[in-house]
Amino acid sequence: MKRGMRLSILAIFITSSAAAAEFDARTAERFANLALACVDKEYPNKISHVLNSDADVAPPRKLTPAFCGCYDWHSSVHGHWLLVRLIRTFPDAAFVPRAREALRKSLTADHLKQEAAYLRGTGRASFERPYGLSWLLQLCAELREWDDAQAREMSANLKPLEDIAVERLTNWLPKLSHPVRIGEHDQTAFGLGLMLDYARKIDNRSFAKLTADAARKFFLNDKNAPLAYEPSGEDFLSPSLGEADVMRRVLTRDEFAKWLRDFMPQIPADGNAGWLRPVVSPDPSDPKLAHLDGLNLSRAWMLEGILSALPNDDPRRASLQAAADAHRRAGLAAVTGEHYEGGHWLGSFAVYLTTRRGIASDKIDNR
Repeated sequence: MKRGMRLSILAIFITSSAAAAEFDARTAERFANLALACVDKEYPNKISHVLNSDADVAPPRKLTPAFCGCYDWHSSVHGHWLLVRLIRTFPDAAFVPRAREALRKSLTADHLKQEAAYLRGTGRASFERPYGLSWLLQLCAELREWDDAQAREMSANLKPLEDIAVERLTNWLPKLSHPVRIGEHDQTAFGLGLMLDYARKIDNRSFAKLTADAARKFFLNDKNAPLAYEPSGEDFLSPSLGEADVMRRVLTRDEFAKWLRDFMPQIPADGNAGWLRPVVSPDPSDPKLAHLDGLNLSRAWMLEGILSALPNDDPRRASLQAAADAHRRAGLAAVTGEHYEGGHWLGSFAVYLTTRRGIASDKIDNR
């Protein structure tokens, strides 16, 4: 499809689906089905795997039996998180029995012991750091918050892997001399936000302090974000908004309002959404170009996160809200499942946005 035609069709779809953007059980089932279609779908599979010998040559189901589906390890992890999140949100929905069964089959004690052994293998110290490990911690936190017998069993099964993730990230953060400011998996700001939310939810004060201190070290003195240089052609995260989204987690409301004024002076006070426009993937069947569809979703939740931390009378709120609404509509309209390249992960981003996972979190005062 030509780019101009796709832009026109998407514009019509966005306009006509505004009402459908409301999050209900029917929409949740559509998102759940995207994850259910791939949590045990081993191929195609893009693995990040260090070979130490011939013994390390094995299919994904042997290497990482719990998280071998959904194209890659991190997508499988947040696909499992999606199912847990939706079960908790809509416990009586029709998809729940299938989702529970999929989780039961994946998150067994044996599978997760193998996952832990894999992560401890030689040459894997940087495996899925920070993106996949941060999403793993979100899955662990989600299960801990769920008052359910199956959730408690899965949480116990995950504990060895959870401990490794915390250990790896705890050892890594003090060594990280500069933040990684890109719009893909290695972005430091986004990973810190997920880590911090996890640490606060489970009341791990030392890990919360470590991540909050790292955010301040990396970003507190930043000014004049180069927002005009975004996005890069394969971004699914905004470097500038990602930074603001983690800083609103570690600063007081007044401190954040002042910091944001210095960091992102481009935000207008006239209610205009044109300062940050949604993007369109030129080819959603391309696994890298499809990232841009996810960028709209993550921008939307980051903008909403920024709004949640500003004073109610802040003059920038209307422009932030207008941009958030535009990105939400564009992002949700692209979650169709038509192409596996986007379908295997966009549902997780849609659920993170629609359930306000990164906003509705209990905060521990570690300032």
